[in-house]
Amino acid sequence: MDVIVCAKLAPDPEDIQVKSDGSISLENAEWVIGSFDLQAIEAAVRLAEATAGKVTVLTAGPHQVNNSKLKKDLLSRGPHALVMVVDEALASADTALTAAVLAGAIRKMGGADVALFGEGSADLYFQQTGLQVGERLGWPTLNAVSRIEPQENSLLIERNLEEEIEVLQVPLPAAISVTVDITTPRLPTMMEILKAGQKPVTVWTLADLGLEGQAAAKIATLSVRAPQQVARKRILIEDAPEEAAQTLAAYLSKEGLV
Repeated sequence: MDVIVCAKLAPDPEDIQVKSDGSISLENAEWVIGSFDLQAIEAAVRLAEATAGKVTVLTAGPHQVNNSKLKKDLLSRGPHALVMVVDEALASADTALTAAVLAGAIRKMGGADVALFGEGSADLYFQQTGLQVGERLGWPTLNAVSRIEPQENSLLIERNLEEEIEVLQVPLPAAISVTVDITTPRLPTMMEILKAGQKPVTVWTLADLGLEGQAAAKIATLSVRAPQQVARKRILIEDAPEEAAQTLAAYLSKEGLV
């Protein structure tokens, strides 16, 4: 089975710096694989292993994603090849632009039996990209998938809904967004890290996909600011439930919160 897994690379949240005016700085942040995409990569590798198939990891972003450490990190986790779409126009890409780029790259790659996605990106977590890519490709598209079992020309999947588990048989090709509990990501061994440097890497730009000058984000970010730190009120309400609720409502009203 030919599997493409899309992984978002983003600044490490641990490296985010908050300036004195509340603005956010990512200048010194190291870029890493999104935490929700690690499970998608592992699920893709296991699916390929079960079907004697191949995994290609696909990512898109600005120049920060095109560095040797990230390439080795992606490829050491089991994929056979890496395709990167690197363009500065993707620095502020929203889900619509990201989906257009990923769908264009998948077409240029010749398609696949299945494309896997994490449940959301580590930075924006809109949970929309996988669905939009599947729509653009015209493939059956599902999210919240917690189990995948390969069948002949199809996948048997499970989705955890609020009060039930939905079991579906999905024809291929398909776009599937998986949850974080689908599997546990493997930790690459030293041998796998060394072998990662020998695996093929393809780098494209938007021009290579025929999207130069055509792709544009639909959403503009005006500002990103950290919440203002405030001192805790340290108010403890000890009363019967009804009286406590009334007291709490009075405090909230006094603070202008209701």
